Amino acid sequence: MQLSELIDSLKLDPLAYASEWKKNHSGKVVGYMCSYAPEEIIWAFGALPFRLMGTKNAIERADAHLQAYCCSLVRGSLEDALTGRLDFLDGMVFPHTCDSIQRLSDIWRINVKNCFHADIVLPVKLDSDSASDYLIATFKKLITDLENWLGRSVTGKILGEAVDLYNEIRSHLNALYMLRQAHPGVIAGSDFHAIVQASMWMDREAFCKILSGIVRCLKEQTAAGSFQGKRIVLSGGVCNVPDIYSILETAGAAVVGEDVCTGDRFFQGNIPMQGDMVENIARRYSDRIVCPAKHHGLFSRGHHLIQKVKETRADGVLFLFLKFCDPHGFDYPYIKEMLDQEGIPSMLYEIEDRNLSEGQFKTRCEAFIEML
Repeated sequence: MQLSELIDSLKLDPLAYASEWKKNHSGKVVGYMCSYAPEEIIWAFGALPFRLMGTKNAIERADAHLQAYCCSLVRGSLEDALTGRLDFLDGMVFPHTCDSIQRLSDIWRINVKNCFHADIVLPVKLDSDSASDYLIATFKKLITDLENWLGRSVTGKILGEAVDLYNEIRSHLNALYMLRQAHPGVIAGSDFHAIVQASMWMDREAFCKILSGIVRCLKEQTAAGSFQGKRIVLSGGVCNVPDIYSILETAGAAVVGEDVCTGDRFFQGNIPMQGDMVENIARRYSDRIVCPAKHHGLFSRGHHLIQKVKETRADGVLFLFLKFCDPHGFDYPYIKEMLDQEGIPSMLYEIEDRNLSEGQFKTRCEAFIEML
């Protein structure tokens, strides 16, 4: 299969895909809202972890339950549930991250009748002495809840096989990430983003095979010439990103690094295969790059972003935030100040939902790139 065909096979209608997967595999589909949900544990029980990323439709019914200042990710996911578009879900897992997701969990439990509902109350301060023990206990409770729901237990061997598969997926995604960083023209930004999204929706074994083929093809081909445009690091929490990549690429820039929820915060950090699997999984989630809803040192996120700019040889940082996302809004001032002190240019752009004001964004990007 040609590289373009491999990539196109990952550009899915996610809701239709999950419904078809459930029918063909006679399996359960478990939704989740945040990358702190331990997918490895869900997959070990034979269920398909399925990440919700808002809706492509108008938000109407959700506004009866959530304030208008909740982000469109939360409101859009509830909208799809209330209108029946998520009826294929057999359950939901809600990691407690931001206030809006915590409240969504309560609203979902009352108004959406899935069979399974689990709250994963994670520690906020991940670098404390007790955080690791707390996280391990939380994941063990999730395993117990899944066992009670499904009527079967998961062995250490089965959990280890799930971890091994996810390690392979993360390794392939990281290899693709590094190829893109070294040769920005080797793959379009929108294609890379579609691949990362597919890793949260597809049958993981099928996805891993396709992804390994993509990485192999890209390693074999040589990028035509060296990239002469501006190199950008994308930072923020937007999950269902509109096609900003083609706008940036047309303007003469390329995203070479991402500190976003669907970027390297999602796929960095493999899990050791020796020892207790639950403890190893918990360690990966506590040690990985934190999002602003978690704490790992006062300036850790700023230092990480500066290091990311240096590693990727980026010319500037584009902050892309969902409107009303308080955790990112709280972090932005000190991170912006740290970037300024390092002489790293940046631009902030807020979007309300997937409907991007393309003309305005294009003008802002062109001005930012010209300034660079």
